[in-house]
Order: sequence, then C-alpha cells, then structure tokens
Amino acid sequence: MDAFEVSTDYAGPILPADWNITPTRDIYIVRDNREGKRELTTLSWGLIAPWSENPHDALRSQSQAINARTETVHEKPTFRSAFISRRCLIPASGYYEWATEMGPYAPKQPFYIHGDGLIAFAGIWDRWRAPDGTYKESAALITRPAVEFLATVHHRMPTFLPRDRWDAWLSPQLNKVDEIRGLLNLSAPASGLQAHPVSSRVNSTSNNGPDLIKEIELGEPQTLF
Repeated sequence: MDAFEVSTDYAGPILPADWNITPTRDIYIVRDNREGKRELTTLSWGLIAPWSENPHDALRSQSQAINARTETVHEKPTFRSAFISRRCLIPASGYYEWATEMGPYAPKQPFYIHGDGLIAFAGIWDRWRAPDGTYKESAALITRPAVEFLATVHHRMPTFLPRDRWDAWLSPQLNKVDEIRGLLNLSAPASGLQAHPVSSRVNSTSNNGPDLIKEIELGEPQTLF
C-alpha cells in the first residue's frame, strides 16, 4: 500500500505469498474508486468475457484472457470497454517467462524477471454479473513486443508503467483511446529489469516457495552457444 500510495483503508483478504501464481487465482490490484481515491483490492486473474452465461463459461473465458495486447486491447470485444474505463495497476515482485526457439537459450527454459522492488504491470479489470445476481471481478495484464535483452528470451513482455504515469492510467476521466494508448508508449520499456534462469520446477503448479526464483547455472547442453 505504501509503494503504490494507496490512500484508503484495506479490509480485504490478505493473500499468502505466492511464487507460482496461476490464472483464475486471486491477485492484488490497485485502482481508483468512485471517490477518485486509490485503493487496493483483490480479484481473479483472467478477464471474464462480458457475455459469459454461467460460472463454467466464465471460468473458461478467464483462462483465455489473462493477457491483452497493446496492439489490439482497444479493439477486442473482451477488453475494449475495460480499457476505456476500468484500468488498474497489478503489483508484483517479478514474473516468469519461458524461452522460445528464437533466442540463444534452450526452448522452454524458464527465467525469472524482476526489478529492484515492486513492479507495476499495466492492467484492466471488469465486473461480471452471474445468473444468481452476484458479481465477480477479474483482471488481465497488458503485454507488448519484447525489447532489449528480454527479446532474447521471449517475443512478448508485460507492459510496465513508471510512477509518473500511474495517476493518468488509473483516472476514469481519461477515456480517449489514443490518449490511453499513448500512456503505453515508453522510451525504455525494459528499464530497471533483470533476468536469470530458474529451475523447471516452476512448470508444475503444485510447486511453490521462494526456491522457485533462485538462479541456476545453465549447462552447455541447455544453450545454443
């Protein structure tokens, strides 16, 4: 709450530390509330399609909408309404990415990517009304083409927002598509980030704990050098 300058009290659940977050699991987000104050709340990862007719459809749609692309987020039916009026920051200490065959590493080699402290993914959120009248909130993070050293691991990367763009990004009064998209254009999208290889244990959702982000040494057979 201090890192993201949250100005409201928090009465929600305290999520346990999680080193292997999977889609549909609850995560923290930061957003502006109706009074224009920044708040911290929890919801599930993966945006529920607005036209989902039942909980089964909602769950299935979430697994297909954990990420939205900067190139098309303003056009896709699942994302465009949230992009215009329901944006958020998704805080994290880091994230995993898996090497593709395009880079110098063995395909599917996992990497842990992080900064010096908490990082802020650009995200969007929405509220789905179930047939029984209850509401479920969900979110997706926004990705962009990878740059610099991150492009040697994977062709996509999350979009990170620097602190000086948080207010504008969270403001519900900003609803012009071109201006919103402009906030995602950064001169140094990978600034402050670093990456190191980690164990393939992260590939199993049953594994969790701080050992998953521990750096490993890649042997000669694992690289294309």
